[in-house]
Amino acid sequence: MKVLILGSGGREHALAWKIAQSKDCEKLYTAPGNPGTALVGENIDLNPEDFDAVAVKVLELQINLVVVGPEAPLVKGISDYFKSYKDLSQVLLIGPGKEGAKLEGSKDFAKTFMAKYNIPTAAYATFTKDTLSEAKAYLETINPPYVLKADGLAAGKGVVILNELAEAKKELDEMLGNAKFGEASARVVIENFLDGIELSVFVLTDGKDYVMLPSAKDYKRIGEGDTGLNTGGMGAVSPVPFADKAFMKKVEERVVKPTINGLHSEKMDYVGFVFIGLIKVGDEPFVIEYNVRMGDPETEVVMPRIKSDFLQLLKAAGEKKLAGKSLEMSSDFAATVMMVSKGYPENYEKGKPILGLEKIVENTLFHAGTREAEGQILTNGGRVLAATGMAKTLNEALRNAYAMVDQIGFDGKTYRKDIGKDLMQ
Repeated sequence: MKVLILGSGGREHALAWKIAQSKDCEKLYTAPGNPGTALVGENIDLNPEDFDAVAVKVLELQINLVVVGPEAPLVKGISDYFKSYKDLSQVLLIGPGKEGAKLEGSKDFAKTFMAKYNIPTAAYATFTKDTLSEAKAYLETINPPYVLKADGLAAGKGVVILNELAEAKKELDEMLGNAKFGEASARVVIENFLDGIELSVFVLTDGKDYVMLPSAKDYKRIGEGDTGLNTGGMGAVSPVPFADKAFMKKVEERVVKPTINGLHSEKMDYVGFVFIGLIKVGDEPFVIEYNVRMGDPETEVVMPRIKSDFLQLLKAAGEKKLAGKSLEMSSDFAATVMMVSKGYPENYEKGKPILGLEKIVENTLFHAGTREAEGQILTNGGRVLAATGMAKTLNEALRNAYAMVDQIGFDGKTYRKDIGKDLMQ
């Protein structure tokens, strides 16, 4: 098979690394890719949101299967675009149609879906600029902390959690009144706060049947002890020690099955990943959010634990033949530590030379924000590299990941030293 992955981050490098291992992978391309994806396939200079350009290249290269990494092309309807052209409709595309992508593209849509299919989630209400006064009144009826979510895509920055009522009202003014997140905050969902521990569950579905992938826990805050600003993710571990078999059975019965059944009942054209952001409150699972693609940096910790031929599973999903398929996972632990640029998630500099890459003998160092110039690898983003270690124990896996981090140098290299430590107490 000839495969094209759309995207340029650590998630795409991890997917490319895994797919390249398949005996069925004849040729692998990533667009636009990064220096990491270039190690396992060929990069193509393409914008994943330029559907016409993607289509031309898919036909030219005789691509059989397209994997859409980021959410934006899915929300904008790349799957529908492919199905609308006869010569593209034969290409297998991993990613839901525009309607299914609303599960991530609209928080209100996702909450309505959960309510309809009795999927456990926090109580909520949705407001617009015209109902700003009602939104403020609603805040007075719930207990702090106050959770405010921009309805649309806001590059991972659209969720605000505040302890003070006055601050929450001021934030509502910013989000609804002053369009802080642009069109994304034309509607705002106010949610009851759930106190618990978070984890991520991933499902590959053909719209009717599904296969569960390894679960993970990520670390979103920039600072140790989960302090400071929210980021795209500073690290992750898999499996999740507190998600035992009994808990995961509840997740499958109460969350995964109703979600997939809901997609099927709504007749949504949903082929691809469902990323379920969960919180464990006591022993009960509640859904915080859906994403319609794999997470980052969770993909970098999940892919190394998959022993099955992943391309064969993707092909089965694309052909709507997932029924009866299963996934073999390693029982080993995986731990990912993200190296980021100084100043991230706010202002940071790019173009810093990265030293020590040649010392890494493990091939589970994933490029997230890098580029090559004149034979040298440079930083090219806030999150730069993801080091994934594997071992029989979480402690050893972390040691292996941090050993890789120690071998890499670039000006302003920042990372958390406490990834996974909370799970070993």
